[in-house]
Amino acid sequence: MQASAGYPIVTLNEFIINRQDEHPEAKGDLSRLLHHIGIAAKIVNKKINKAGLVDILGKAGEVNVQGEDVKKLDVFANDHFMAAIKASGEVCAVASEENQEIITFDEGLSREGHYIVCMDPLDGSSNIEVNVSVGTIFSIYRRLSPGGEQADVSDFLQPGTRQVAAGYVIYGSSTMLVYTTGEGVDGFTLDPGIGEFCLSHARIRTPDTGRIYSINEGNYIHFPLGVKKYIKYCQEIDPETDRPYTSRYIGSLVSDFHRNLLMGGIFIYPQTQAAPKGKLRLIYECNPIAFIAEQANGAASNGTGRTLDEVPVSLHQRVPFYVGSREMMDRVHGFLAEYG
Repeated sequence: MQASAGYPIVTLNEFIINRQDEHPEAKGDLSRLLHHIGIAAKIVNKKINKAGLVDILGKAGEVNVQGEDVKKLDVFANDHFMAAIKASGEVCAVASEENQEIITFDEGLSREGHYIVCMDPLDGSSNIEVNVSVGTIFSIYRRLSPGGEQADVSDFLQPGTRQVAAGYVIYGSSTMLVYTTGEGVDGFTLDPGIGEFCLSHARIRTPDTGRIYSINEGNYIHFPLGVKKYIKYCQEIDPETDRPYTSRYIGSLVSDFHRNLLMGGIFIYPQTQAAPKGKLRLIYECNPIAFIAEQANGAASNGTGRTLDEVPVSLHQRVPFYVGSREMMDRVHGFLAEYG
């Protein structure tokens, strides 16, 4: 649902404060954290928009924990989100795709911080050099360790059901920040004229079904049989069910999910022979996207069970991931149950 013309502009900060006012028990700590995440998103957005003009493209000469070449812009995004999150004073530790271990903040207010943050600072960064949309994914939990003590990895091994907030930023033809605190999903578009995220998509609800399936069909031969059968189902001609469906795959989780969230569709990244446990990371990719999907009337799973119910066993754990419109999710689950 888009904000209607004629209504007053509501900025992200105003929206956050208004939501806080609806909960008298709230102390403003989560609001401050979300505000700082929005600041980092603006900084990264500005750098991405100038990526073709400055020395920010290409590799940084390092390999991240996933064994992937680190792009210069990944490093830039990671550094600025880390700095903004630390500056909020509300976070005691961060887990990032770019870091092998958790990063703890032990100085000042941060050691007493109530939250931990999980993030993929620049999802789909390989697309930057060809001017394709990329994104940032973040997830916020309450810490489990006692305040005042150093956080540890156990703070991050919580099921997705315990998230207090999650969101993503998509840097595309326009830049949007989409987030939820468990009370629906709202989207904010960055107005470059005033430098503020403004409410543009209030109370987003994904359609019950759609006509888009998003999967890397180049890996078809390596997919489980149930996924192969579902792809063939999507490609069949059947006017009664409005098939064949349209295949759309960008190669950036944020970009593919965002399109399907608004238009209806399904995103699939199953296990393959080369990646028998899946490829996407549970803690800072799948869980936040799954939380948003469910809050917007969608669903998310690992093919056999709800994504948000899975208890992580390691920081960079990989899982199969299916997310999208409920009717399409029910259909693919049927194929997986029948064919494996």
